Amino acid sequence: MTQTSTRPRRVSPAEVRARLGAPDAMVKEKILDHIDDEFRRFIAHSPFLVMATADAAGRADSSPRGDYPGFVKVLDEHTLAIPDRPGNRIADSFRNLAENDGIGLVFLVPGVRETLRVNGRAYPTDEPDVLARMQTEAKTPELAIIVEVAEAYGHCGRAIVRSRLWDPASRALADELPSAGEMFVTQLGLDIAPEVLDQTLEDSYRTLY
Repeated sequence: MTQTSTRPRRVSPAEVRARLGAPDAMVKEKILDHIDDEFRRFIAHSPFLVMATADAAGRADSSPRGDYPGFVKVLDEHTLAIPDRPGNRIADSFRNLAENDGIGLVFLVPGVRETLRVNGRAYPTDEPDVLARMQTEAKTPELAIIVEVAEAYGHCGRAIVRSRLWDPASRALADELPSAGEMFVTQLGLDIAPEVLDQTLEDSYRTLY
C-alpha cells in the first residue's frame, strides 16, 4: 500500500501574530542598526557562527563557520569581515550572495546561553588589507565575506537552555549516532570500510588552514 503525504495547513501571518502576541517594547528597542561595544566584545569571544543565505528564488542555505575566538573581524560599527577557511568547496554561500545579498548570522560562545544575531547585506572580497587581518597559522584566506550590518541584537537563551546544548551530559547523544564514515558508506553505497573513511576524514581535519 502506497502512503500519500499530506501537507499541514499553512497559517497566515495574521494568525501567527494572533497566536504569539506582540513583542514587548524592550524587545523592539534592543534591535540596533550597528555593532556597539557589547556586541563587539561578544564577537571577539565567539568561535562559531551559523550563516544563512538564499538564492534569487528564495531557496535558503545555512552554513557553519568556525575558528579561533574572534575570527570574525569588526571593521567598523557597520561592517564585519568573515574569513573563508578551507571546507567542502561547494561554495553555496558565495553562489547565493551573487544572486541575493541578504545574510543572517547567529554567533555562539561556548557556555553562554544567549546568542547574537546580525542581519544585513553581504558580498565577497579579496582586499589584501582585510585578508591580512585574518591570517591564522601563517595562512591568509583567499576570500572574505563583508557584512554590512542592518540589524544586531541579542537573542534570549531559551533555545539553548531547552536543548541543553552546553550540558556535558548531552555529549552522550553522540554515542547513539553512527560515525560519519558509516553514514557516508550507507548513503552513497560506497565499497569501502567505514573505519577507513573515518580515518580519511580525521586526517583531513588535521589540515584546517
